[in-house]
Amino acid sequence: MSASTIGRAMLCALGLGAAACGSFEDPNVVIDLRVLAMAATPPDQVIDVDLTQPVTPDVLLAQVMPTEVCALVADPGADRRLAWSMTACQFDSNEPDRCNPDGRRIALRSGVIEDPDTVERPQPLCATARPDPALLLLLSDIVAGDTLRGLGGVDYVVVLRIGGEDDDRALDEFAIKTVRLAPRIPAERSANTNPMLAQLAVIGDMMPVSTLDFGHCRETGARYLMTPGQRLQITPIETDGTREVYTVPTLDGRTQTFTESLTYQWIASAGAFSSGNTGGPRDISGNPAPIASEYRAPPADEVTEPFDATLWVIQRDERLGVRWYETCVFISP
Repeated sequence: MSASTIGRAMLCALGLGAAACGSFEDPNVVIDLRVLAMAATPPDQVIDVDLTQPVTPDVLLAQVMPTEVCALVADPGADRRLAWSMTACQFDSNEPDRCNPDGRRIALRSGVIEDPDTVERPQPLCATARPDPALLLLLSDIVAGDTLRGLGGVDYVVVLRIGGEDDDRALDEFAIKTVRLAPRIPAERSANTNPMLAQLAVIGDMMPVSTLDFGHCRETGARYLMTPGQRLQITPIETDGTREVYTVPTLDGRTQTFTESLTYQWIASAGAFSSGNTGGPRDISGNPAPIASEYRAPPADEVTEPFDATLWVIQRDERLGVRWYETCVFISP
């Protein structure tokens, strides 16, 4: 969020500056270049270690699998190609979306993609961190600075840098994805998998229950038809077992078992959501958190001709798991 946006938010919170409140941008509506999400596959890895021996990076690396990191990017405010790169490195606590300037870096991949909002099909924006000597050195640096010598897990990050192909690089956007390697402590500890949806159930104004088709606007055949101002309640239908049960060590040397809670982020290219974030842990009474959100098409005075609106649902668990889904509605006056 930019400084000017934060300033308007403060004015609204204080009850000052009606004009500032009226012009406040909805963070769940994409109007310019934005990295919406990043996901790693696998999201974490569990390594078998011998606690009678020192935990060294080469022991970890021998069991490490390649990790593919992908990004979801939108850029509705400009017609341009985007230049991007991904780098594996240590996290910088002073710049949360950057590499530690004094740490080791591994250039994973770079390239140029067409405008993500005008292409016929979604373009993969992915890079792979491979278990090689370069990653070994990066892990070694991280373990050397860890007071637990890696026993609590080793985290590195993949930093995405992206911007207009011919634009000033100082205007680039940055985003990071954390990748975790953890020892199998306790013995019941298992690796995470990214969560998954079966479908999106919808109920429209005076309409029966239906579903939204997943897919890019330009490749989706039958779209859900909406009129200006129409409301659409969307409920994620999760696959069986996507809320995984997992066990972690506690500070007293014991273990504790949890069932994952999932959160949902709702983003649109036009219109608005009643709640930009849903889900989370159960409340104090044990009731599950609501996961549905209501989408509202733009009002009639903002719709001069028919158009497609993209809706994104980003599903996350509390163990670095991420998956996103894209769907499309057709809005006609």
